[in-house]
Parts: sequence; C-alpha cells; structure tokens
Amino acid sequence: MDNTSQVDNIEPSFQDAVVFKFTNFVCESYNQSWFVFHNYRLKAVSRNKVLLNMNGTILHPVNNASLRGRIFKKANGYKPWLVDIYLDVCQYMRKRNQPIVNIVHGLFKQFTNINHTCPYVGPQIVKDFYLRPELLRVPMPTGDYLLAIQWYFDKKLQFDTNVSFTFVEDLMKSK
Repeated sequence: MDNTSQVDNIEPSFQDAVVFKFTNFVCESYNQSWFVFHNYRLKAVSRNKVLLNMNGTILHPVNNASLRGRIFKKANGYKPWLVDIYLDVCQYMRKRNQPIVNIVHGLFKQFTNINHTCPYVGPQIVKDFYLRPELLRVPMPTGDYLLAIQWYFDKKLQFDTNVSFTFVEDLMKSK
C-alpha cells in the first residue's frame, strides 16, 4: 500500500509559478463635458488575484478615437520599456492588425463592452477584469510595470488610464 498523500502527487502547474496581478489603477478625465469617470477601482479577492473595475460615460458620439499606449518597467522609478504605440482605435477595432495590442485586448475583451467599432457613446465598462498569465503569450522579465494609456477623441487628449501590475515568474515552483 502506498503511503504518499494525494497532495504529494499533484504536479504544480506553470500558473502556480507566476504572479500576474494589478497593483494600482489611476484614471483622469481632462474634459468632463465629453468623458466622465463614475468609478474606477481595484479589489483584491485573493493573494494573487485582483479585480479591476471601471465605469465611465462618453457623453457625445466619438467617430475618431485614438490612443497612445506605453509600457514602463520599474527600476529606480518607471522607465520606458519596449512598447510605445500610437493607435487609431476605430481602425483597430475593424481590422485587429496590431500584434502587441492584440495581446492586451485579448487580456480584457471578455470583461468589457468596449468591443465594437466607432462610434463610441454612452457607458464604457470594464467589470471584474483580472490578469491571467496563460493569455500573455510573450515572455516578460519579472518586475513591476505601468501601462499608461492616453485616450484622444478628434486628436484632443480626453483622459488617461494608468494601470500598474506585477509579473513574477518563479520557475522553481513549477518543478
């Protein structure tokens, strides 16, 4: 008879070896006559799972939306890291032809109503969004990161969404 417990026979998975979670979320509207944030917050539901929620309203139809997205890595303050992209949002939602944006969009698309082409108007919601390492599809070094997105309507800056997250890969746990 084997005396090993069932727990000893369970092999750790790659997901057990990765921490990929939100650490901060800050938004700011520069034109409240066009875009208003009702709320934005993070909610910790477990040690390694943090939910992001955002609720805002576009008050007038937007047919020309664009963004500038940058990823920074923390190293004595946040430093630019690999990604600095300017994107026509309306065109992207029609063609989905930007590989880096496809990865980011793939992380949150099932948690939002921002999954259509222009025009954008009314409530813009992200609900209970959490990061899943299995969807990342690119290697990342362990560290703290900031995804800073500036949103433009008719080429005028309207609001910022700044999301900080941590990515820790401990491959010793996956053995």
